[in-house]
Formats: sequence, C-alpha cells, structure tokens
Amino acid sequence: MGQRAPIAFSGSPIDRADNLRADPDALAGMMNWKARLLALDQLMPSLDDNNRLVWGTLADAPEDAELVFLGIDRTDGGEKPCFAAVPAKGDASPRMANPQLWALMATLDAGDLALYGGARSLIDWHARHRFCAECGGNTKVAKGGWQRGCESCTAQHFPRTDPVTIMLAEYEGRLMLGRGKGWPEGAFSALAGFVEPGETIEEAVQREVFEESGVRVRDVSYIASQPWPFPSQLMIGCHSYADDDALVIDETEMAEIIWFTREQVESSLAGNGPFRAPPLHAIAYNLMKWWLEK
Repeated sequence: MGQRAPIAFSGSPIDRADNLRADPDALAGMMNWKARLLALDQLMPSLDDNNRLVWGTLADAPEDAELVFLGIDRTDGGEKPCFAAVPAKGDASPRMANPQLWALMATLDAGDLALYGGARSLIDWHARHRFCAECGGNTKVAKGGWQRGCESCTAQHFPRTDPVTIMLAEYEGRLMLGRGKGWPEGAFSALAGFVEPGETIEEAVQREVFEESGVRVRDVSYIASQPWPFPSQLMIGCHSYADDDALVIDETEMAEIIWFTREQVESSLAGNGPFRAPPLHAIAYNLMKWWLEK
C-alpha cells in the first residue's frame, strides 16, 4: 500500500515560543525589520510563483490592525519573528462553501499548510471575539494574541478548539462509511461528530455512530488526530468494532451509510472503486489507509 499521506495542517515548522507570549518587552523587541507578516486577504493567503506563502514586513499591516504573534522561524538558521494581522471579519462557514480552500490544501506544501492553518484558526477567533462574553465590553489582544482581555470587567478569553471524533466502525472485515446530506453522489467518508460536554472520546464515538447509523460499537481505540481550521476543530481519529451490521440511518444528517469490503475500500482509495474517497488532506483518508494496512 505504500506510505500513508502526512496529516494535513500538522507539523508547523515554526517555534511557537510560548515563553515569550507573557513578556511584553520581549514581544516589543521582536517587532523590528526582521519580523515577518503573513500576507493575507482577509483569511485567504497570498502565494508566490512557487505556491509558497508570501511574507511581508510589519509595515504592511493595515493601520490600527491587531497583530498576533505566531512564533519564531528558525528554519534557515536565523530567528525571524512571525506575525499575522487580525482581519475585519471572521469566517465560520464550512470549508465546502469556499472552493478556493480545497485548491489551497492541495497546493501548499506540508509546512506552509500547517503554518497557515494555525494562523487562520487564531486570527479568525480574534475577529469573531471582539466583545466579552461576560459583560459585552470591548476586548483587546493579550499575550501576543493567545488571549483576549476585557477592558471593562477584566475577564480573560482564550482561543478555542472544538474536539470532533471521526471514526471507523468495522464488522466482520467490512467498514462502515457514510455520505452526508448535501454531499456529492458517490462521496463517502468516516462518520464524525462533535464531542459533547461531559463525554469521553470513547463515549462520543459510541454515541455518534449509534445516532447516525443505529449501530452499537465497542473497543474504541485512538488512531491519529488532525487540526482542522474551519474554523478551529481538532479531528480525533478512532477505530471501533460493531456488534452487528443492521443499519437504522438518521436521514436528517445522512444520505447513505454502506458497509464496504476491504477490496472496495482499497480500489476506491486508488481511484477506481465503488465510491469517491476523501481527499489526501482529510484525516479520513489516512484512517482508511491505516485500516487497510493494520
């Protein structure tokens, strides 16, 4: 089967330099001619002729823009502080609503994609959290952009990551895959759903699979995870075993759920099977490759 694809949006090449975030003097000292500013049009990045991220200087930041410290780039032996400017508006729409994002994920190399994904999640959160959830007052950037502080009640707010389980369910050598409502015909992937308050990952897997398919699963195991910056999720990839294969499909969420054989999954990942497999940059692709190789 060959090598599995790297997990997209993982492996950022820069040092997040957490120790500097709470040091205003150190941060101010890095905002000089060596500092780099990620070139963005709202939340979309600019690319050069080699499809690499474009970087400018802090002088390119819009007037009165809030700047977020991304970390320090030491990849070429130097130390380049990296920043991004918070856009006027965030974007909580699903990634399917923007075809440019799909092209971008297939274009950027792994390091640039990871760096962009982290920056996008962070500045999008800032753009959508300018007011305090406690009192409604204005908030401002703190800790280099890894916190916001209320100017009225001094409440502290931190960037959020929403955990999502994405899981394979197996029964007698077959794999459960689903097609969500509104998905293209023939496109199948692993079932997925948000972890709810008060749940373990294992409980979320069991609940989500049962809710969407009517199938009870057990022996849940963790496989891999993926940051997913649309707007800011952590996809937690898992595997489980089903007690039976009788389906009761939740038609409010799912268009189809089908059990596929190993041969059908393998041929579909190769591009000539009975369903359209997830793209390489989706963790579902990696999970299916893992299942074939285990």
